[in-house]
Amino acid sequence: MTLASATVRSGRHGPPGGPREKRSGPLIRNAGTWFLVLPALIPILILSVGPLLYGIALAFTDAQSGRTRSTQWVGVLNFQDLLHDGLFWESFRIGLVWAVGVTVPQFVLALGLALLLNENLRMRWLARALAIIPWAMPEVVVGIMWRLVYNPDAGILNETIRDLGLGDGRDWLTGLATALPAVILVGVWAGMPQTTVALLAGLQNTPHELHEAAALDGAGAWRRFRTVTWPALRPVALSITALNFIWNFNAFALVYVLTNGGPGGRTRLPMLFAYEEAFRYGQFGYAAAMGCVMVAVISVILAVYLAGRLRGGEER
Repeated sequence: MTLASATVRSGRHGPPGGPREKRSGPLIRNAGTWFLVLPALIPILILSVGPLLYGIALAFTDAQSGRTRSTQWVGVLNFQDLLHDGLFWESFRIGLVWAVGVTVPQFVLALGLALLLNENLRMRWLARALAIIPWAMPEVVVGIMWRLVYNPDAGILNETIRDLGLGDGRDWLTGLATALPAVILVGVWAGMPQTTVALLAGLQNTPHELHEAAALDGAGAWRRFRTVTWPALRPVALSITALNFIWNFNAFALVYVLTNGGPGGRTRLPMLFAYEEAFRYGQFGYAAAMGCVMVAVISVILAVYLAGRLRGGEER
């Protein structure tokens, strides 16, 4: 190889560390980042995004159970039927009542319990351990346990009522007036530990010096909570409340075990209604349309929540 050709080749490719290598550096780093993210991303795509997209597509068909029946594209017909389905909108109303009825008491009771567990109490570690027991139990086990509590003949609740001379008790889970409140009580009990842990973590991240300074200024317990504790706890409170509402609105297993949607549909949540349409009556396309409506509602709630968070961040 002559000196001229070596010079031309050197000028063409440039010395090591030139512009081409500088441009390829970010590409290599991005490839490495994606390589690290893929193990977590692939299960999400397969188990979450994939079924969601398939369910949305299924909502525009007349898919039903049966191997020999062909599936036809029906457009928005399922959604038009939903608009006139009084049973679905009644289940939707019950779902909203259930979600609000569980989320609000859940937060209030969890906040009180978190404030208590944040104090320097004797045997505090034991109290914290006992407080999260419902969280460690599967929903099916919780449902079976509370069915025994509500048992009309030998349940501990009715036995206590009889021992106190307050009456003969009642069948809590099959009464038209008592079924939904009884199920809401179980939902509050089962979900309160999760909220308590989140709020307790927020309380422990609040600087203790702020409380001491407020106490030196003569602020009482309520004023310290309002001016010191709550501002620091508000982001955690908003986040856990939004997540709890979404989780409760999509509840299935607990109510299914307790009442299976009865009596007379008084506890039939939207997820239970969609489940019955799909797996009891075989209307997969119609049930998928219900799922799309519920996803849309949850998306709107999330959008409102995120808009409020962003607006609050800008104001601060």
